[in-house]
Amino acid sequence: MNDYQIPALTRIGHVHLKVSDLQRSLDFYCGLLGFELMMKYGTQAAFISAGGYHHHIGLNTWHSLGAGPAPEHAPGLYHTAILYPERKDLAVIFQRLIDAKYQHITGASDHGVSEAIYLNDPDQNGVELYWDRPREQWPKDQAGELTMFTKRLDIEGLLTELK
Repeated sequence: MNDYQIPALTRIGHVHLKVSDLQRSLDFYCGLLGFELMMKYGTQAAFISAGGYHHHIGLNTWHSLGAGPAPEHAPGLYHTAILYPERKDLAVIFQRLIDAKYQHITGASDHGVSEAIYLNDPDQNGVELYWDRPREQWPKDQAGELTMFTKRLDIEGLLTELK
């Protein structure tokens, strides 16, 4: 069983979320975060994308229409992580959240390998917005092992990307 290793170029293709109100979720993911609506599946589901891919995120109300958020202290999805190509892109979306006075930002961290902004979507699903530092900048110990950490994000430094 231990002799199989997933191919190195394997990627997570998409995430599909149960939501309670499809339009409210579209307003958040498309209207605020800037994803593109690729297709609606009637009034109960939608598929959204960055850059024209068939979908990076699926949203549906098939089993969750009008329901409350999933319990915080139960198994399930912790967050969906959205990877931005450049640090400036993370700064742009962070400034957009600030300008929109988005009230559900839950944190901001420097993990050594990445910088991240954490927030909740309208259904209290966790969302991480982040960018990866170049691999050669990832922190490693003397043995060359990765040493990720969680420190306070230098928000002021991030926002200087906008100047």
